[in-house]
Amino acid sequence: MESRIEKIKQQLQSQGYKLTPQREATVRVLLENEEDHLSAEDVFMLVKDKAPEIGLATVYRTLELLSELHVVEKMNFGDGVARYDLRSDNSHHHHHHLICVQCGTVDEIMEDWLGELEERLEREYGFHVLDHRLDFQGICHRCREKNNKS
Repeated sequence: MESRIEKIKQQLQSQGYKLTPQREATVRVLLENEEDHLSAEDVFMLVKDKAPEIGLATVYRTLELLSELHVVEKMNFGDGVARYDLRSDNSHHHHHHLICVQCGTVDEIMEDWLGELEERLEREYGFHVLDHRLDFQGICHRCREKNNKS
């Protein structure tokens, strides 16, 4: 975790920002809950446990800054709530999501299956893809199993 925090600190410094204690507390919460796709309110509630003096507005500003600097990805899964996901160190593309329309869970696909499509877009349209995101909406295996048992 410390190496990721150091890397994020360097990203902030390269853009003229400091990793303040409030920003570090926010980053630590995101790192500790990477798989959860936390909303700003979720992050705030978890940060309050670590640093009770931090206000909700500070958490919102920190998340927006981290989003602008491409440290986190700001996502909306169709429920009107912005969620934040740390960008992976080992991939220049986002991972993809399976969104259950019944229970709201979000599962991740960590593989990038769109490399061939990007190459074709470049070849046929002269369009160089910098990034992409793919979300599938449907019914997860947990809900399907539950529905089959009923």
